[in-house]
Amino acid sequence: MPAKPRVAIIDWIRSPQGDPDSSVECSVIGEAAEVSRYLCDSDADFDDEICGADALIVWHNAPITADGLSRLRNCRAIIRNGVGYDSVDVAEAARLGIAVCNVPDYGTEEVADHAIALSLALCRQLFPLDSEAKRLGWAIEVGSKLRRLRELTFGIVGLGRIGTATALRAKGLGFRVVFHDPYLPNGADKAVGVTRCRSLEELLGQCDVISLHCPLNDETRHLISGRELSLLRPGAFVVNTARGAVIEKEAILSSLRSGHLGGAGLDVVEDEPLRTPEEASAPNLIVTCHAAFCSVESKIEMRSTSARIALAAVTGAPLENVVNGVG
Repeated sequence: MPAKPRVAIIDWIRSPQGDPDSSVECSVIGEAAEVSRYLCDSDADFDDEICGADALIVWHNAPITADGLSRLRNCRAIIRNGVGYDSVDVAEAARLGIAVCNVPDYGTEEVADHAIALSLALCRQLFPLDSEAKRLGWAIEVGSKLRRLRELTFGIVGLGRIGTATALRAKGLGFRVVFHDPYLPNGADKAVGVTRCRSLEELLGQCDVISLHCPLNDETRHLISGRELSLLRPGAFVVNTARGAVIEKEAILSSLRSGHLGGAGLDVVEDEPLRTPEEASAPNLIVTCHAAFCSVESKIEMRSTSARIALAAVTGAPLENVVNGVG
């Protein structure tokens, strides 16, 4: 009897996100394939079983490089357990005929909610007020930073699924909402009821809050650096629930220390996690552990979708959410 196909789940050794029994994945894949979970820091940890797998499901922060791809003998598809796929060398995978897929829609509500939560925490200074109250004081020391939402302009970079969900939530709270997305067709602004900016500079110059919702690629790496931060209004707030390296880390920390920024809410940071006490002590900084995607419901949805794509890969069915053009 020929051996069953194998689906290898690559979980991050430093912060595992799955479960040892891979219960969600097994419930979807059933008897169609053997499902095994492996804890890896990177593809340097791939053993012979992984290299012989027919499909890989990869959690975040486990990079898959050209070297690792070259060792995969039977792999039809690599499924990134999440929206972003910058951890996989998609061009090399395409050259080798390996499809790279993602799960673009699983955490839309959670990430949009998280972006709004960070924005509200900054605009209403929740953490400084909490800290003051717990010192048994009641002077409202940050009163000069508390803002009325309907007087503020909320800027969004990237009006995709999550950016749109964030825009609708911000509108509901009374913000004036503007966005910049050079790849969105004309008319999308009218459909959502927000104002389009034709350049990033135009957006930055009028924002009190800016929320980032773009993928990480060569075009967007360090999209927000020192020059861009200097274009924001003094006291503006920056929120990032996209990818850490969209913002140059030292630039935003420097802007916080100088007082030009009123605060930053970062679910993701460049070269995460924060590396030093000095980074962590930057003033008016909220950091939330790359957890914006996370809820009980979203993780089940994400894992079920990844497993469904893996099942298609091992049974020869059409693949969903292919990002590198391999059928």
